[in-house]
Amino acid sequence: MYYKGIYHFFYQYNPKGAVWGNIVWAHSVSTDMINWKPLDVAIYPSKPFDQYGAWSGSATILPGNKPIILYTGVIDKNYTQVQNYAVPANYSDPFLNEWIKPDNNPLVLPVGVNKTAFRDPTTAWLGQDGHWRILVGGKRKHRGMAHLYRSRDFMKWTKAQHPLHSSAMTGMWECPDFYPVSLDCENGLETSVMTGNIKHVLKVSLDETRYEYYTVGTYFPKKDSYVPDNTSIDDRTGLRYDYGNFYASKTFFDASRNRRILWGWVNESDASNEDVKKGWAGIQTIPRKIWLDPSGKQLVQWPIEELETLRGKKIHICNHQLNLGDHIEIKGITAAQADVEVTFSFPSLDKAESFDPSWVDMDAQQLCSHKGSNVQGGVGPFGLLTLASKHLEEYTPILFRIFKAKNKHVVLMCSDATSSSLEKNKLWYKPSFAGFVDVDLADNKLSLRSLIDHSIVESFGARGKTCITSRVYPTLAVLKNAHLYAFNNGSETIIIESLNAWSMGNPLMN
Repeated sequence: MYYKGIYHFFYQYNPKGAVWGNIVWAHSVSTDMINWKPLDVAIYPSKPFDQYGAWSGSATILPGNKPIILYTGVIDKNYTQVQNYAVPANYSDPFLNEWIKPDNNPLVLPVGVNKTAFRDPTTAWLGQDGHWRILVGGKRKHRGMAHLYRSRDFMKWTKAQHPLHSSAMTGMWECPDFYPVSLDCENGLETSVMTGNIKHVLKVSLDETRYEYYTVGTYFPKKDSYVPDNTSIDDRTGLRYDYGNFYASKTFFDASRNRRILWGWVNESDASNEDVKKGWAGIQTIPRKIWLDPSGKQLVQWPIEELETLRGKKIHICNHQLNLGDHIEIKGITAAQADVEVTFSFPSLDKAESFDPSWVDMDAQQLCSHKGSNVQGGVGPFGLLTLASKHLEEYTPILFRIFKAKNKHVVLMCSDATSSSLEKNKLWYKPSFAGFVDVDLADNKLSLRSLIDHSIVESFGARGKTCITSRVYPTLAVLKNAHLYAFNNGSETIIIESLNAWSMGNPLMN
């Protein structure tokens, strides 16, 4: 939330340990979304309407520049969920240090819904009929849904007869997000914008799979219905913000720069005893600007420009040829904490491997697990070896591989944690995260940006059309012993047309 020149970040936090439980709404503030200062807890369980939990929710700026938080309260040991609100104790305080939970809570009771699957209210939008609307995530048997509620005064809410949208066999919808996007430009839109050349996005987090998907479609305000476009798959196989370790995401409209910002939670991939040992668990991705691709079919993301204030020493490489089996080290920067932007080109696509028709039913992650960086190909695999040890006992490859399908080429992007650590703990999660990239290869080029920060690699393929975040825990490739390489394991020559890499400084953190 942006309020009086300050960015406010509220997050689920356990003040008593590095495992889930004792959840409160922690609160940090920033003027640039890069450097953060922690404040006192904003909301903690203390009253009958949230005594068993103060769970996730959203903030809305009401007319008169008055923030209000809607959040899920748990009221009994059976995990019955209700929707509550909190308001600042002092609107003139730009830091919003103190929040009040009025006694007329809860605002929304689980009437006519699954009371233990009823959570995470969205930012509200104001309709042209003068009614506010919110969504609350839910499910009915195996059908995930976004329950719709309306209110004229933000205090008395009425459930709509039908959900705004639902989808069969998707399970519980957590952390729904619903907002307009422009078809004309990259600027963000305030959540209540309903007119103009726009589309709407509905994103949901799937409790059963622990990943998310979104659709692009049309919102019909008079009917209060949302219909995904026929180019958006409306099930678990649909488009994702991020094809890696990324969940419970949330966007907000940044009025100071007319942009929509996306936050995502990155959970740990090691064992819980490791989290207890280090004393913390879970991080947020770098905030990303998000907008609709000119095709109108998908969203595009890019790290906020403020991140560039942390850039330090820079190195540049251009027109460097990578033949089959080559890997060159990117020297002169801090490889464990870096920002890398590279454009690869290839003389021809003639050597692209055939896309086996049997792979149609295989998702990108399965394909990547079969076609990793060590499996020689035609055009690719090529890309970066991040957080690598000197002799490549450990490395996390971020790679592209191009296939030839009927009448088109298929681009696979992987962030493969399989070889990221020598640690053999079976509880560690080291998957071959992957997604397909919908990109025009007419110019025979592919771009990649990777943000590397010790135990996390955030990667943006084709200028942010496909994004993958990996959480890794190298044992050798740490601090000054981490290395960064560009590589090619395909028979087609790859050219590093341009590579810029920066050592990154440390922001102020909690």
